[in-house]
Amino acid sequence: MKIVQLGILSLLAVSGMQAQAIDGLWDATLKQGTTEIPFKLGFSGTGSEVKGWFFNGEDKLISSGGTYENGSLVLNFDSYLGVLKLTLKDGALDGDWSTSRGGRAGAGTPVHAVRDTPQSAPKTPAPKVAGVWVIEDVKSSKGEKAWNLVVTQKGNDVTASILRVDGDTGALTGGWRDGKFVVSHFDGSRPALWTITPLENGTLSVDQGSGRGGGTVIAIKPEEVKAKGLAEPTDANAFTTVKDPTQPFPFSFPDLDGKIVSSTDARFQGKVVLINITGSWCPNCHDEAPFLAEVYNKYHSKGLEIVALSFEEADQVANPTRLRAFIKQNDIKYTVLLGGETNSAKEKLTQAQNWNAWPTTFFVGRDGLVKGAHAGFPSSGSGILYEKEKKEFVERVEKLLAENAQTAKK
Repeated sequence: MKIVQLGILSLLAVSGMQAQAIDGLWDATLKQGTTEIPFKLGFSGTGSEVKGWFFNGEDKLISSGGTYENGSLVLNFDSYLGVLKLTLKDGALDGDWSTSRGGRAGAGTPVHAVRDTPQSAPKTPAPKVAGVWVIEDVKSSKGEKAWNLVVTQKGNDVTASILRVDGDTGALTGGWRDGKFVVSHFDGSRPALWTITPLENGTLSVDQGSGRGGGTVIAIKPEEVKAKGLAEPTDANAFTTVKDPTQPFPFSFPDLDGKIVSSTDARFQGKVVLINITGSWCPNCHDEAPFLAEVYNKYHSKGLEIVALSFEEADQVANPTRLRAFIKQNDIKYTVLLGGETNSAKEKLTQAQNWNAWPTTFFVGRDGLVKGAHAGFPSSGSGILYEKEKKEFVERVEKLLAENAQTAKK
């Protein structure tokens, strides 16, 4: 009898453990003021082996560590200095997301999550809105007059992103509901909730809410922009230049071990060098880093060097824990230097002209002179424009590597 009782207790214990498992997808909301922003969360494992991830479209930002024990979940996202703390009760997860910036821990933002459930299809099929659109009459601190809106669509589901000269908003995902598309996004940064309404005149009304960068804008087709002679979105390859193209782009900063690395070092002579202005606090820099790592791994043996000049807040300059996590997360093997505090960048980057986009990359030829620059960088949420920018970026690298290649062999 005792053996039977022990067996039943063991089964109950296993059943209880299974009931507490959090593996799989969850429908979450992040509360900002009175607005609840929907987003997806994923989890796997338990104990110290637990993992969690945010989504940017189909891309994942995976936690760097954490624990899940007795219904209490703590996940660290070190590359954002972020912590997600949730407690499982009655089938729901509740808690908050908090980040540290400038040495101060931000107040926790409430998060609520329930198991992912398939959404029923709307009675009215969604209209087709996929493609690249142009938003006119924008108010940009960078002097832009237009932005791109990129929409991809599969049936009633859409992904949308606004691409500016410094990068995009991340991939907002959602579907057709009551005569409009409702899309949202949160991947550890850039929380947003929009409604996109197709209008009878063939344009799209995009309501970005009342938060940072909010307001309602109208998106039109590119062919209408050309026909009416309206402003085009800013060319990221022509936005930033150098003050004197006959002079090198100088830099001299410490690496994360304190060793000074300079543009005049022998390792850079006769090489194609990408000087990347970045910061681990910058969402668009997070979008760019995996791509730069891929480019470096492919072309380093052919004469390419990449030097990231990272500018951070004062506490991160003193102890760059987030930058170290950023490097680890993206498996960065190229050179990363600590440029100093963010507000000192313009003073230190003496060659940069019309530079105000994070990130920005300067392309330096084998002769040591800047051949061009690329402002900002999109995420995969920008769809075909993301693929276009990557392709053009690689073509520029290959062209520079091919020019005077014999110089590098002397």
